[in-house]
Amino acid sequence: MSGRASRFGDASARSTGARRRATLVASILGLSIVILDGTVVGVALPKIEEDLGATLADQTWVVNSYLLALSALLLVGGALGDRYGRKRVYLIGLVGFGVTSLICGLAPSVELLILFRALQGLAGALLVPLTLAIIAAEFDESERGSAIGAWAAWSGLAAALGPLVGGLLVDSAGWRWVFFINVPVIAATVVLVLWGVKESRDEQETGWIDIPGAVLVAAGLGLATYGLVEGPTRGFGDPLVLGSLIGGAICLALFAIVERHVANPLMPGWLFRRPNFTAANLATIGLYAALSGAFFLIPIFLQGIAGWSAVAAGAALLPVTILMLTLSSRMGALGDRFGPRWFMAVGPVIAALGLLLLAGIDRDTSYLLEVLPGLVLFGLGLAITVAPLTTAVMDSVSANRSGLASGVNNMLSRVAGLLGIALLGAIIAWRAGSELGDVPVTSAEANAALDDVEASPLAPAPTEGLDPTAAEVVTDAAASAAESAMTWAMVVAAILAASAGLISAVFIRNRAPRPAPEPAPPCSHIAAAPTRPVPQPDSR
Repeated sequence: MSGRASRFGDASARSTGARRRATLVASILGLSIVILDGTVVGVALPKIEEDLGATLADQTWVVNSYLLALSALLLVGGALGDRYGRKRVYLIGLVGFGVTSLICGLAPSVELLILFRALQGLAGALLVPLTLAIIAAEFDESERGSAIGAWAAWSGLAAALGPLVGGLLVDSAGWRWVFFINVPVIAATVVLVLWGVKESRDEQETGWIDIPGAVLVAAGLGLATYGLVEGPTRGFGDPLVLGSLIGGAICLALFAIVERHVANPLMPGWLFRRPNFTAANLATIGLYAALSGAFFLIPIFLQGIAGWSAVAAGAALLPVTILMLTLSSRMGALGDRFGPRWFMAVGPVIAALGLLLLAGIDRDTSYLLEVLPGLVLFGLGLAITVAPLTTAVMDSVSANRSGLASGVNNMLSRVAGLLGIALLGAIIAWRAGSELGDVPVTSAEANAALDDVEASPLAPAPTEGLDPTAAEVVTDAAASAAESAMTWAMVVAAILAASAGLISAVFIRNRAPRPAPEPAPPCSHIAAAPTRPVPQPDSR
């Protein structure tokens, strides 16, 4: 009898382990396709322009319509999963993402492509917060950090490989396959979800979704994001940009007021009364603003000023991904064991030191001596930080509110990315303009060339039509201005990253150590009936 019970217990454990692996893989795939579609499309834009007659503004909105819908509706996606079932909403998001990917690939005009991309972002908003919420519901505290580390590492790999995958698809099959390739991946993910993922929800949540809050946060983030994205190019004094920023601020202020008076708020006030949740999200803002801004500028500088190819500039960032992939899971497990505080304090400082090294790159930069050391430190700092930071966010609330916590953190990381790009872009423009203003010119043609350099300070200098002497002056001035601007931008990025470490050191608190397990009772070899913990209500 005991042998049969033991075999039953072994089989049950193997089944549980396989189902958990399927849950983790399904969560990683869901997040990865959303990330990939935020990066692969960039390399397809020239072909989209050629095929659909897209203008530069059209190409910009092919990218931004997706990011805006995704960023603005993440909170809603997390709330829907908590309320109506995370597995159910995740499946709806997967099917929606597959359908919208298909119609994006079939789009006959750029206007419809922009619309379909916004719908694709809407479906992605149902996926991103729930990938993490599903992991939090499936894995207990002793295993959650390691699972989150694997989730962070593999999804980071998807982000890094996006431009390479997109380039291969565009060159071999055409730009439409950038979207079509999603369909078989989503089909496989749906199978994994149906087989492996258990349904979970917040049993305390009843009633209707906070529709006024959803509208206000979507409008506020959408308008604010538009202003931040367009500000560096149109000018922050432009009436449309300024109006968008003011309108976004008003909507977000109204959102904060509404959330205090509705029965089921999207962002309950008690959430930010939890010190670890607030501190971890503030650290997220600093770290992800630095990460996004640096990853936006470094490849552009390496191509435009150092003269590297696009493939070389993209491959230069791979050490960061490799470090994330190899270390994140381990750091998550160590964060579980020792607490996240000092990982979150030390990691961002190491990342900041890497950014300071990158502040020294110039037109003749050496990859091995100048770029690689900075990227290694930067990647090491990120690998130390990301999984413990995510675990700190998820552990600051009970498992039944994990969708809400994940939605807030994902939203803030994406808004921080847009803010970081806008801020560092504005610094580049300001510093380059200051440097170029002191360059002596002897002809109207050279002066016009410098105006073009000021408009695109990290692009190669336009010297066509200039005599050799003037061309040399313009080329040298452009490179010097870009080097100075890049130094300032990387220093600011380093300050942003270091601020995340300071916030963590001061405000993050490690949870009390878990008690040692009780000695096993007699007859413990007999398989016990599986039980599920009873969700504990949040103190509000």
